[in-house]
Amino acid sequence: MDRDLYTFARSCDTHGDVCFRVVSLEGRVARDKESTLAKEPSRRFLGRNNVSTDGAPPLLVHAQLFASNKPLSPPVTAALRTPADVDNAAWARFPVATSDLPLDAQLALTVLELAGPRGQDPLGACTLPLFDSSAALRRGRQRLAVSPDVWADGRVPSATLGVRHDGELVRLEDVQKRRDRGDLTRVDWLDARVDAAVDALRGEQRRGSELFLYVDLPTYAMPVVFAEEDVPQPHISMPADSVIEAGLFTIFDPESANENVFEAKHRRLVRSQRAGLADRERKPTAAIRDALMEILRYPPTRVLSTAEMDLVWTYRFFLTRESRGLTKFLKSVVWADANEARQATEEMLPLWTAPDVADALELLGPAFRDVRVRAYAVRQLAKADTSELALYLLQLVQALRFDESQEGESAKSGLKELLFERAVSDESVGTSLYWYVRTECNESPAGQVFQRIERALWSHLVDAGSPLAVTLPRQIELVNTLSSHCRALRLSRDSRPHKIERLREMLADQKNGLHAIDPPLALPLDPSAHVTGTIPEASSVFKSNLFPLRIVFSRAEEPYTIIVKNGDDLRQDQLVMQLFALMDRLLRNENLDLRITPYRVLATGAQDGMVQFIPSMPLASIMSEYSGGLLGYMREHYPSSNASTFGVDPVVLDTFVRSCAGYCVITYLLGVGDRHLDNLLLAPDGHFFHVDFSYLFGRDPKPFPPPVKVCSEMVDAMGGTASVHYERFKKLCYISFACLRKNANLILNLISLMVDASIPDIRAEPDKVVLRVQEKFLLDVTEERAVAHFEGLLNETSYISSMFDRLHNMAQYFRQ
Repeated sequence: MDRDLYTFARSCDTHGDVCFRVVSLEGRVARDKESTLAKEPSRRFLGRNNVSTDGAPPLLVHAQLFASNKPLSPPVTAALRTPADVDNAAWARFPVATSDLPLDAQLALTVLELAGPRGQDPLGACTLPLFDSSAALRRGRQRLAVSPDVWADGRVPSATLGVRHDGELVRLEDVQKRRDRGDLTRVDWLDARVDAAVDALRGEQRRGSELFLYVDLPTYAMPVVFAEEDVPQPHISMPADSVIEAGLFTIFDPESANENVFEAKHRRLVRSQRAGLADRERKPTAAIRDALMEILRYPPTRVLSTAEMDLVWTYRFFLTRESRGLTKFLKSVVWADANEARQATEEMLPLWTAPDVADALELLGPAFRDVRVRAYAVRQLAKADTSELALYLLQLVQALRFDESQEGESAKSGLKELLFERAVSDESVGTSLYWYVRTECNESPAGQVFQRIERALWSHLVDAGSPLAVTLPRQIELVNTLSSHCRALRLSRDSRPHKIERLREMLADQKNGLHAIDPPLALPLDPSAHVTGTIPEASSVFKSNLFPLRIVFSRAEEPYTIIVKNGDDLRQDQLVMQLFALMDRLLRNENLDLRITPYRVLATGAQDGMVQFIPSMPLASIMSEYSGGLLGYMREHYPSSNASTFGVDPVVLDTFVRSCAGYCVITYLLGVGDRHLDNLLLAPDGHFFHVDFSYLFGRDPKPFPPPVKVCSEMVDAMGGTASVHYERFKKLCYISFACLRKNANLILNLISLMVDASIPDIRAEPDKVVLRVQEKFLLDVTEERAVAHFEGLLNETSYISSMFDRLHNMAQYFRQ
């Protein structure tokens, strides 16, 4: 039998590294208007405003390989040459072999403008999957559409995908490539007409406003199909009758990951326009209604099955009265289907009952990329007052990275504009917003995104005439001065007394501008505190490995004390304190005041930051200095003749019991680790609180740490396990756990928005963090069973904790 032969090579058998060559950038690069340059003079340095004599602006191409949504190689750069120099241009190479490329490998290309003092700004970007839909390695010249003013997105699906399959020019260039490879027979008269048509179309393209980047990839004599080397199986002796027949072999099926055509057809029939007419009046049976309500109770991390997605879609009109059903409905939409996407955003969203804040925050996460959905979420958030929005500000700043990765100026949700508007109306929000954005500017790969946001925020504050335009430069100068001196003292070999002396001399020196601050300056850490100078004689250096500074500021009210740190990433502590403040607000909304102390933390850089100082003592110091333990400490500061409170003021003991309960539950939910008597603090008025959150979300340096931290010293201060105070402590724990469990979706959504942030314990395992917190809430059981489980943990934990505390004390002793 005659058969057509198809010759190809396997990608795992190819030799050489991955490489490419930049050919040209086609399209009109428009200069900025003179009015724009006058308003923002630094833009004169941009490449588009410095066109060379040959008509080409000075541009670079920043390239990086991505796979599985992660960088596969370090970035490389290539100059964008004039057409005459293309043939002499060197190939840019990556330290990655072509044979090692995974199937989802992508080449992310960003065209950069040389921006003088501004550094480099993206003119546009495009992403090229190195294997096509048939799993064949792309070869030869590639035409890529450039998304303007963004950095290349190497994720799947990419927001900057450059491959286009439509248009006459695409078709004709494909014919040319096939002819040049020898796949088509040359016909001189026809080739001449095709070449002339291509030249004419490319001439129109060069004069157009849309940009296209042409790059060359290596060519091969035959198609190269994705394949991996078979791993040899260990030889295992088997009975003769079980030996598999020789001659069998495996091949890679490029269509194995494609959509199932039968399931796709079934989905289109179920969700057809004809069925949609009947769906408007469709009412579920009792069994179906129960199934729908069960789906609505799913946590935000739960992935809906195909059957559940179809069920939600079928009864979408019935569910419009359920605000919590909106996120489930949007997850059931097949966004690749233009008709479904249009109906979901233009028809269903206006009908739906407005969601609460928790669901609106979920819609700003990376799972929802449609700008219409994100804009809807922003409109819902705009209804919240500024004080509530400030609680979520840290996460909203992280959500900006997903907005800025969208294509074009029109693809913006309005989140940036909402935050800028609130920054102008509330200086406290504006200060926090600026420092949150500034801290992210040096992080990769989103640093460039936040640099653009920082410049836009600055311009907005100046245009609006906000006082922050004057305050922020003074704050930056203050932070830089304190951070530089903190670093110098940390690195010096002086003794601690000499470090303290040097610090006080620095604060008293008029040249540093810290002894007297006029006019008063709002602290970046706490914008409500307007300081007038420092008190050198009250300032000091802590006895610690990093030697943090204790700076005492003077103001119209009582002095304000902060801790300045260098060499420590405070972004994790900043996140924990924000979640503590949020949970305290949630509990207070239920009329439950647990006297939480969410002291302020501000990261001013990757290794710099400030912490509010709360007068208190570690439990370890209290136990060694006071014969009566924690009770003796509180009794000395707030004595009472009341025997039922062990000689301590009843208000103080009540504060102690409440704060112990609050921190017991919150640290359990967040999986705070490395708890010992040196990072458990007690204020004289009974406020108990935790510090130092280097271990979070279940991480702990100790083996088998107790999930709930209740040390024996805390129980003894309540009068023992048989006292009424300990019973009240347990009751408060159960009530607060149940209250926070009702708000689990809000807490989980806030943590999920931080997954791409540079938080050490999130960055270690970003795909598991939210699930670990979700497990603590026990959302798959009833409230009674969840509280009973927490009660069991509470009863067994204090005895284990005491053993670890003794081991920690021994370790501290031997370090001295």
